[in-house]
Order: sequence, then structure tokens, then C-alpha cells
Amino acid sequence: MTAYHIAVLAGDGIGPEVIRPCIEVIDAAVRCTGMAPPRYDHLDAGAALHARTGESLPELTFGRAAAADAILLGAMGLPDIRYEDGREIAPQLDLRERLQLFAGVRPIKVLRGLPLPLADPRASGIDAVIVRESTEGLFAARGKTVIDGRDAAHDTMTITRTGCERLFRFSFELARRRRAAGRPGLVTCVDKANVLGAFAFFRGIFDDVAREYPDIEADHCYVDAMALNLVKRPWALDVLVTENMFGDILSDLGAALMGGMGLAPSADIGAEHAVFQPCHGSAPDIAGEGTANPTATFLSAAMMFEWLGDRHKDARATATGRLISTAVEQAFAGGDLVPVELGGSAGTEAITARVLGHIPGATNSRLARGHGADGR
Repeated sequence: MTAYHIAVLAGDGIGPEVIRPCIEVIDAAVRCTGMAPPRYDHLDAGAALHARTGESLPELTFGRAAAADAILLGAMGLPDIRYEDGREIAPQLDLRERLQLFAGVRPIKVLRGLPLPLADPRASGIDAVIVRESTEGLFAARGKTVIDGRDAAHDTMTITRTGCERLFRFSFELARRRRAAGRPGLVTCVDKANVLGAFAFFRGIFDDVAREYPDIEADHCYVDAMALNLVKRPWALDVLVTENMFGDILSDLGAALMGGMGLAPSADIGAEHAVFQPCHGSAPDIAGEGTANPTATFLSAAMMFEWLGDRHKDARATATGRLISTAVEQAFAGGDLVPVELGGSAGTEAITARVLGHIPGATNSRLARGHGADGR
């Protein structure tokens, strides 16, 4: 039985506060499915580390993370700790670039029982995925800005055929798997091909790859129109594939459709490595208050185990991922568990306790370790 090696980078702010209960949920789920307990390697990285040592992602940490089967990340960056050029400390971007995690997967799926920002009853059926190219695009200029004195600054967007082809094939394969599970099987290329030649190039490669997948429907949408469609008819969308900066912006809009960043999971996936983390930041303004929502971290862990299951043909890992996501869905389904950021009173412990309550055997184990059933 495989004991997976999980590198854990809790990071800054509320990162450790959402990682701790996530480990608890993972451990309960693997006990239930009969998996071997993961081997956790807790590693230090982030803005606070940079402030102490001058390094945000030490080479030793990077090497150990790269050697792991998967990487689970809490949150990194603090607004008051920056590089000399004014940029925030962001080791998560270094991981994406150095490990070539080209596919940023951002699910947009609502949890029944939570208050939603869209009043339309069809909003309860929102189930889409943004696939964000995560190694090039406008972000390729990170750290390479050209400053012309006090008069101009230049950041260059990079779009390559290699980067596009692997991104689009990933997206069509994802749509194929989703169609087998009842989704439409539609991939939409989101670009600005009517204005910029780089995006016309992007779209042309998309069309080339689309011909390799005649069983999957393909279409196009300009990014501004997609912003409108995400609000006007998000339930009609399936897989959206786009450039790095556009994906960064649209994924926050997608998180809003779910209720907020505390509910939005993500994965950054490459050919050999993957990082799983909540979409939210380190939120230092609420650190230590016990109000951080761990849901996005739980769902990111579910994505991690499903990825491990698919990668290693491990049915128990797949079952563990699905058990975690199902427990989260059941925890909120009754409508009485409302996170603080949505106007409710449920903080980190209350949400964790409710999710654990939907994993067979987890509640008794938690009580045996001295945690109250209400999470306090």
C-alpha cells in the first residue's frame, strides 16, 4: 500500500490555521478508505521567512517539495513584506515556474445550502472550471519589467506554441472526463484575439488542438464578454481555458459566484508535479481570530487525492478525494452552517467539526483526542 509523501507549506497569515484542520480531515479520510497514512514533510516558506532570513523559498525547501508526491500549500505573502521593487513575496509563483505547473485548475462549483450572490435558481447548478495557463502569458514578465526612467514601464507577454499545446490538451482531456460524469463536454477559449496578435496566435493553436478532439465541443469568447457571461449565465459554462493574467482575474470572479475566496480550491498541475492550495491569500487581518474558512483548503486536498489517484491508478486515493469533497458538500447542505465571511457565525473549528462529522469514524476519533463535538 502506497504511503504518499506530501510536502506541506503552511506559509503566512491564516495559512497555518487552515492547514492544521486540513491535515486532520485528510487523516480521518485516509483511515476511512484504508489508505496508508501520508508522510508529511512540513516545510517553511513565505514572506515571514523572508523577513527573518532573506529567503522566501530556500533551495533545501524547494528540493524537498519537488521530491514529494504532491505539495499542499496554505497561503503565502504579507502586504507589508515586499521585494525591493515593490512586489509581494510570492514563493507559490516560483513553484509554478520552476516546476512547470502550467495548468492552473480553478473549479467553480457552488455548495448547496450556502447563500449565493446570484438570485437566479439556476445558480445552484453552477459547475465549471477555469484552466489558467500558469507559466507564461503576462506573468512571464514578473521580475523582468523594463523601466524607462520616470516615463514608462514595459512588461512583455509571452505566448508559446509549446505552452499553449500542453494547456489546451489538458483542457480537452479534462472536458472529456467531465463529460463522462454528465457535464456538457465544452471547452471555451477565452482571449482577446480581436485586439492583440499574441491572442490571435493563442486562438489559432487552440483551434489546431481542438481538431484532435472531435468528440468535444470547442468555442471562443473574448475575455470581456466572458466576464459578463460568468455573471449572466455561469450555469451554461463548462471548461474555460485562458492566459495567465486573464485566468487570475476571472478565477476571483468565479470564487465570488461560489460565495467567496474561502470556498474556492485550486490546483497547479504540471507533467510531474502539482501544488494544491486555496485560492485565498494569507488574510493577515483575521489571522489568529479563529474565523478563517478552511473549506477551500479541504476541497484543494480533495483535488490532491483525486490527482494522486489518477496519476498512480490508485482507487483508494481517488476514493479519499471524493470522500473529502462529499463530506464538505454534506456539511453545508442543511443550510445552518454559514461561514463568518458570508454573514454567519461558523469559524474554523465549527466548519472542521461539521466536515469531520460526515467522515465515518472521524467524530469519535476527534473526541478521543480531546476535541469537543462542536469544534471547540
